[in-house]
Formats: sequence, C-alpha cells, structure tokens
Amino acid sequence: MIQINFPQYNFRIKKEHNRHLIFDEIRRAWVVLTPEEWVRQNFLQYLVKVKNYAAAIISVEKMIKVGELKKRYDIVVYKNNLPWLIVECKEANVAINTAVIEQVLRYNMALFIKYFVLTNGNETHAYEIFETGFNELNELPDF
Repeated sequence: MIQINFPQYNFRIKKEHNRHLIFDEIRRAWVVLTPEEWVRQNFLQYLVKVKNYAAAIISVEKMIKVGELKKRYDIVVYKNNLPWLIVECKEANVAINTAVIEQVLRYNMALFIKYFVLTNGNETHAYEIFETGFNELNELPDF
C-alpha cells in the first residue's frame, strides 16, 4: 500500500439546485460532488501538485469500449500520446479488493497501459503490468 498525503487545495465548490458541485480543473467543468468525485479530485491534485504530472496529459471520465461494452474510466495519464497509467477511484467506504483490480484489468484490454492505481482516498495501491502479470509498487511512478 502507498501512503498518500493529499496536498492542501482550495477547491471551488458551489451549491446549485440542492446539490453540491465541484470545479474540475482538468475537465474545466462543474461536476456533481459525490463521495467518489471527492476522492477523484483530491487524487488529481496529488498527481499535479505532488507527483508533478502535467495537467495537459491527464484525461478524466472518458468513455472506452471494452469488447462490446461501453465503460468509463476515472483518470488516465498519457505518455508519448499513449495511455500510460490508469487510476480507478472509489468512495472512501468501498474496499480496494480483487473485484476492483479485475475492473481495471478489463479496461486495460482497450487501453494497454503500463501502470494502474486503485484508491478510495484512504488506501492506495499501484501496480506495474507485465506480459505475465503485474507487481505491486511501493510508490507511484515518476513521469
């Protein structure tokens, strides 16, 4: 497991039509502030502010086709214009378990990434993918 210390960040939050919205700096849009979105926004700030990943190479909540199914990933970081790292975010009370790993590995059938990260904000795991499987990492890869 990786210890993540989320940076202090002054999120822009507003209330509209009885729901809270948060401004996503990557998507440049207001989105509904769900428990999972809170984890996603904090993790995005960690990638940009702590790991120094450029915001321009990060994609958030895009649709992909996995076989005949349409799925939506949380975060993908690109390197040399190719998907390089995927992050699957869950809300804080959702366990990071085998089902979450399997979900990301299904996404990899369409993306062919080198790294994947699973987080619920409290617990974070990162893995490097090899042809024969994957290994857990002690820290997120540097870009």
